[in-house]
Amino acid sequence: MAVCDFSIVVWDVERAEALCGNPATVHCGLQCLTLQFSNLNDNIFMSGGNGTIRVWEIDPPTRKMRPTECQIGQLRRVVSKDDGFFYCGTSSGDILKINLRTKLLNCYGPMKDKFPQGVNALRLLKAGEILVGSGDGVVSVCKEPNFNAFMRVQLEGGVTSIALPNKGHELYVGTDASNIYSIRDEDFKETLFSTSHKDAVNDIAFPLGTSELFATCSMNDIRVWHTSTSKELLRITVPNLICNVVCFTADGRCIVSAWNDGQIRGFTPESGKLMFIINNAHCLGVTAMAVCRDCRTIVSGGGEGQVRIWEVQPGAHRLIEAMKEHKAAVNRLALKSDDKENYARKQMVLANTMFKCVCYHPDGYQIITSGSDRKIGFWEVYDGTAVRELEGSLSGSINAMDISQDGAHFITGGDEKLVKVWKYTEGEVTHVGVGHSGSITSARICPSGRYIVSTSLDGAVLRWRFPNPPRPQAN
Repeated sequence: MAVCDFSIVVWDVERAEALCGNPATVHCGLQCLTLQFSNLNDNIFMSGGNGTIRVWEIDPPTRKMRPTECQIGQLRRVVSKDDGFFYCGTSSGDILKINLRTKLLNCYGPMKDKFPQGVNALRLLKAGEILVGSGDGVVSVCKEPNFNAFMRVQLEGGVTSIALPNKGHELYVGTDASNIYSIRDEDFKETLFSTSHKDAVNDIAFPLGTSELFATCSMNDIRVWHTSTSKELLRITVPNLICNVVCFTADGRCIVSAWNDGQIRGFTPESGKLMFIINNAHCLGVTAMAVCRDCRTIVSGGGEGQVRIWEVQPGAHRLIEAMKEHKAAVNRLALKSDDKENYARKQMVLANTMFKCVCYHPDGYQIITSGSDRKIGFWEVYDGTAVRELEGSLSGSINAMDISQDGAHFITGGDEKLVKVWKYTEGEVTHVGVGHSGSITSARICPSGRYIVSTSLDGAVLRWRFPNPPRPQAN
């Protein structure tokens, strides 16, 4: 494997120990970008990087490996089945054929129509044809000796990898737009197999009373997903903007969203058509939002610290109230179930932390909070006094929190990349979910109590089984 200290280390998997290692390149600062083992000899592999390619021979008894150097550019490569030649793709859009025994260049191409934005992936087919994935999102099929493409298909995002299954007649292609496509052999037609966000996912929302679908928001778009199949049902695109919050109205007829350009936008959940827009809702972007059960009243928080109440009517909207209590950006808004219209501060909770999440207990007598100090605080709604405090995380802030409808359990997630399930009364962790590779940004328990959905900075959307689903009611 290659690591960020510009070295290559060979590991003995059986013994779980390093066998040998060496600097990846002769010149200091040049990185090794990719590796490929020989098909017939486990002691031979190739490495390619910025301005260099090397063929390595491993000597297990002496725990050493010896490279043979050749300067031919930034590379990706595959090895032919008979190990006679291997093929290299360059960042300038060329394909090189190199003799593995002599380490000499055999041929290269194409001479004119090079692959735009470089060759990112190569796969050698049984018939001798070469699959090429390029940075402009095109998957091509070409042949020697000129390497001119005779079949192409355009995908969304630059190609990052190509996988050939052992059986079947489809190949799979991954792109940097977080899409996976399947392509059929017979007609070379693409089908979107799986997709996700490519940027940080900022929020999750379920419609009131149903767990069949949910919405997520990120840079450039809002997506609606089918919960049980994880299939994308709708994508609403607003280019070059970040959606911070997404909500469904109680009747399910509108998806309301908050954006970093200071606008609040409403869309139809069937087609994604724009229903309304509140211009200049906040001058420093809309950072938090909630929709009342009357489906007309929207509460929004902004980067300047204000909380504003809006009434939306068909074809019009008006500002009802603006509250100026916060000194910094509003991170989260939580409404009581009764949605009482009382536009004045009732209590203020103070703690030595940056609050990032808050939830009402379903009974309405307590709130739970968390944030940058890694503590979970329980507070009385009546007078704002602290009830108790729990250690919620060993490292990093807690960014997400939700509470079950019966109030018996709640969940948290944050920078330690773990989803935790807690007992509300006992304050104990009952289950820990490990799966995220980035900091968790939001987490929700679905209305049916069967699933947890969590998102993270790396664009992942994960669905978990909730370990404490509600018991079916007896007749």
